[in-house]
Amino acid sequence: MRVDKVSKSYGTLKVTRDVSFCVEEGQTLGILGPNGAGKTTLFNLISGDVRIDSGGITFAGQDVSGLRPHQRCQAGIGRSYQVPHPFGNMTVFENLVTAACFGARVGERQAWDIAAGILDKTGLLPHANKPAGSLTLLNRKRLELARALATRPRLLLLDEIAGGLTEHEAAELVAELKRIKAEGTTMIWIEHVVHALMSIADRLLVINFGEKLAEGEPVAVMNSPDVRRVYMGLEA
Repeated sequence: MRVDKVSKSYGTLKVTRDVSFCVEEGQTLGILGPNGAGKTTLFNLISGDVRIDSGGITFAGQDVSGLRPHQRCQAGIGRSYQVPHPFGNMTVFENLVTAACFGARVGERQAWDIAAGILDKTGLLPHANKPAGSLTLLNRKRLELARALATRPRLLLLDEIAGGLTEHEAAELVAELKRIKAEGTTMIWIEHVVHALMSIADRLLVINFGEKLAEGEPVAVMNSPDVRRVYMGLEA
């Protein structure tokens, strides 16, 4: 994916300003930034939930800037949301079947097979027939990941999926993400749990006030004086 000088404003408020970056197939790009930096807005622009004002987004050689969210999903861009949005009255299994049918565009029988495999892989098999609205936070996070995986994404967008989890729960989630990465899925991951992000990201992008502050190898980015000052509140 290539994001080229993407901008978004709401009136006089510039939420994203000429942000550019690319992520190669199989890579994991981590995104950091203070609250209100424009990270989730950037994801909304990539997934099509919000239309860009200027710039362009290219995925797998195709300009997807004008595609609607479901079209981008069917093209291979899957995402999770910071606040899980399952179909609460449907079972966990039904949530995954729905994602596979409409996101991956497969038939119902194949969708059942996809859902069953993902339930096992994400630790949700014991909860398959429970209403999604009855799950704990950890399992709602797992379901959010599982639903995105059921769309068979080539690019997976993760928005603070470890947020609110305990240290042990976050470690379980990171282990699952490492397995997903090993299978070849490209990921862009927004996260405030820095050690979790550092354990898997190939590169980091730091955003502040809607602009790119730093980008590069994770250790080098975290040692940047600007990043230490803006994100961690430390003076070099």
